[in-house]
Amino acid sequence: MTARVVVADDQAVVREGIVMLLGLLPGIEVVGSAKDGEEAVAQVAEHAPDVVLMDLRMPHCDGVEATRRIREEFPGTQVVVLTTFADDDSLFPALRAGARGYLTKDAGGDEIVRAVHAVLSGEAGLSPTVQRRLLEQVTEGPLVTGGGGEPEPPDGMTPREAEVLVLIAEGMSNADIARALHISQATVKSHINNLFAKAGLRDRAQAVRYAYQRGMVRPPGRSFT
Repeated sequence: MTARVVVADDQAVVREGIVMLLGLLPGIEVVGSAKDGEEAVAQVAEHAPDVVLMDLRMPHCDGVEATRRIREEFPGTQVVVLTTFADDDSLFPALRAGARGYLTKDAGGDEIVRAVHAVLSGEAGLSPTVQRRLLEQVTEGPLVTGGGGEPEPPDGMTPREAEVLVLIAEGMSNADIARALHISQATVKSHINNLFAKAGLRDRAQAVRYAYQRGMVRPPGRSFT
């Protein structure tokens, strides 16, 4: 599968360098570039790309606002943030706006390709640095426990749905989860649809944040059964 990509960055040298790099990578076709958020939205309207690689700090319309508009107006286009910054004030607004991937500009070509194709497959394209930041900064406390002292899944999830959510937060794909739980990928998708509906989640990036917020991530071997 070849992913059609628009690159948005206000620095011409950086933007042109990213376009040149992507042109050398397999499975990527650059169909447009933009110098700010307004132009990024216009490029999406014109080219209907699969993915926008979005810088955050741009004039006129920043990357967060552009991401929000793209996800609302063109839901078939996914957004992967590609920025210098991984601080909370950059990360969380971008995820809330609908970005499904978040990379810093020290990412290599292979990491960019993985993130692009991950979001097109419904996965979260988050760099290891961003995943660590989520773990360190978003956790707000343990789950409420039931009378037996075991963690009680939030928002009416079943124990199996909560287990699937934990594995999503640990970076597993649907195929990985199916193998780990010895169930079919169709069953995994059914669990994901159910837990997304119960928790009001839009995508896997939000699911990762949700799991960390509620203290659901456990060391390997500890899960909801």
